[in-house]
Amino acid sequence: MSDFLEVTDLGGDGLASVLQLAEAVKNDPEASMEARRGSRVGLFFEKPSTRTRVSCEVACVDVAAHPLVLKNEEVGLGSREAVKDVARTLDRYLDVLAFRVFLHTNLVQLAEYADAPVINLLSDRSHPCQALADLQTIAEHRPLAGAVVTYVGDGNNVVQSLMLACAMVGAHIRVASPAGYEPAEDVIAEATAIAAASGGSVTVGSDPESLVAGADVVYTDVWTSMGQEDEAADRRVLFAPFQVTGDMFALAADDAIFMHCLPAHRDEEVTDEVMEDPRSRVFDQAENRMHSFKALLLYLTEN
Repeated sequence: MSDFLEVTDLGGDGLASVLQLAEAVKNDPEASMEARRGSRVGLFFEKPSTRTRVSCEVACVDVAAHPLVLKNEEVGLGSREAVKDVARTLDRYLDVLAFRVFLHTNLVQLAEYADAPVINLLSDRSHPCQALADLQTIAEHRPLAGAVVTYVGDGNNVVQSLMLACAMVGAHIRVASPAGYEPAEDVIAEATAIAAASGGSVTVGSDPESLVAGADVVYTDVWTSMGQEDEAADRRVLFAPFQVTGDMFALAADDAIFMHCLPAHRDEEVTDEVMEDPRSRVFDQAENRMHSFKALLLYLTEN
C-alpha cells in the first residue's frame, strides 16, 4: 500500500487503473462491492467540507468500508497533539487515513509516521482527489490524450494537481492567472517535464481570452480560498478580467464543456449564465468525486 499525497504518487499505470475503476463503479455500482471488506477509513477535516465529506463517506459505505469522521476540534492536529503522535495512534486503529488539512507539510509528516496509506483530501499545495474526478469528467466528454484544458483564475491547490494530472495523461493544460498569482514554479516545472514525455504540454500566461480560444474544457475556481478572506476585496478587483463569462466561454471549441470544483461564487469567478449552460458539467464533476474516491480506495487497499 502507498500514500496518495499528489496525483503523481499513482504513477502512469496506477492513474490509468484508478480511472478505469472509477468508470466501472459508476457504470456498475455493484462492482464496488467486490472490494476488500471491513476497511476502517478515518476521514479527518481540518477545513469545512460538503462534497469531500459526503462523497468520501458514501464511497466508503458503498465499498463496504467503515468511515470514521474526525474533526480537528477533537484531534487538535499539531496543537493538542503532535502530528507524528496522531499518525502513530490512528495507525493502530485505522486501515486508511484520509486528511483534509491546511498545511501540506502535516500530510507529509503523517505519511512518514503511519504505515496505513495516507490520502490527501486537500492541502494548501494540492487537491489530488479533485484531479481524479476532473479527469474522469473530461474522459466522459472526449479522450484525455490531446485534450486542451484551460484553467482561468487563481494558481491554487486545485490547478496545481490538475496540471500534473493533465500532464500525466498527455493533455494540453493552459493556465491563465494574474501576474503574481500563477501556480508554484516547481509545480509548473514538474508538470512541464511530465508533459514532455506524455505528448502533452503546459502553458501559463495572463491573457485568459487567448488561452481559452479553442479549448475543449474551460475550468475555474473561486478567487479567494479559505484562509484568504482578508484578501477578498483586493482579489475581486485584480481577478475581474478573469471572470468566465458567456463571451469568454464562446471562444472555446463549440463542444467545449465548463467545469468548476465547487463551491462556486456565482457572478464572481463565473457568471450564472455559464454555470447553467447546457455544456456545464459541474454537477457531473461533483458526482465523480464519489466514484473516483471509491476507485482510489479499491486501488490503495488492494495494491
